[in-house]
Amino acid sequence: MLIDTHAHIYLHRFEDDFDAMLARAREAGVEAIVMPAIDVASIRRALALSAAYPSLFVMAALHPSETKDATDADFEAVAASCDEPRVVAVGESGLDYYWDRSFDAVQHDFLRRHARLAMERDLPLILHSRDKPGREEVFEDLVRILQEERRAHPQGHRLRGIFHCFGGPPWLAEAAASLNFLVGLGGTLTFKNSGVDAVVREVPMEQIVLETDAPYLAPVPHRGRRNEPAYVRLVAEKLAEVKGLSVEEVARITTANARRLFGLPDGAPRPSAA
Repeated sequence: MLIDTHAHIYLHRFEDDFDAMLARAREAGVEAIVMPAIDVASIRRALALSAAYPSLFVMAALHPSETKDATDADFEAVAASCDEPRVVAVGESGLDYYWDRSFDAVQHDFLRRHARLAMERDLPLILHSRDKPGREEVFEDLVRILQEERRAHPQGHRLRGIFHCFGGPPWLAEAAASLNFLVGLGGTLTFKNSGVDAVVREVPMEQIVLETDAPYLAPVPHRGRRNEPAYVRLVAEKLAEVKGLSVEEVARITTANARRLFGLPDGAPRPSAA
């Protein structure tokens, strides 16, 4: 069994074939899918889906790119959503230095708010991080802010989560582990010359979970097309090749890691129609 720990299947790109998409995930061995929010509207859409489909779970947060115009009321709505039983994480939060550096301070503020919320609610924190190629500033800032918040918070020992779409730099896996964070591997692991395989070769299996980031970053041979949760099996197959393990062993370990982090039941209902 597999768990897709990061899939935006509440987006409109899945409306026309939602049940068929879930059926393909079921056939691929996917037993649970966790949906990361990007704004308040996406939290509501994800919650509605999770109410209808017992194998779907929800994260609540404001994506860093969405914080530029976010309000205190938006964050209050995120915090209120964390009381919902189907919400299993705060995410996706983080930092994005790729497109627009004009609101770095706002991104930092909301990351700190999300980290505190995760510690207060005892939920994992799921992190987005992106910088220009060859730059590491976003990762340095992300680790520094998490370290500061963990030291400052009376429940700092609760801080844990996932560095989503992990691809390095090499030192980041060790820094993540020191913060009790796992790394999420998706389609980029299958990309030729991405370098992700070399980075994760030394990462312990107990620190790895699988994801798709659907509908984005579809793995080879579907690269360039819409991604979907069934393709998490392709990520598992590539990781098995990189690690010299069987696909079954990769599935067993990464699924156990995800269940433990999110508090998912053993043998969560497999994706199916409502």
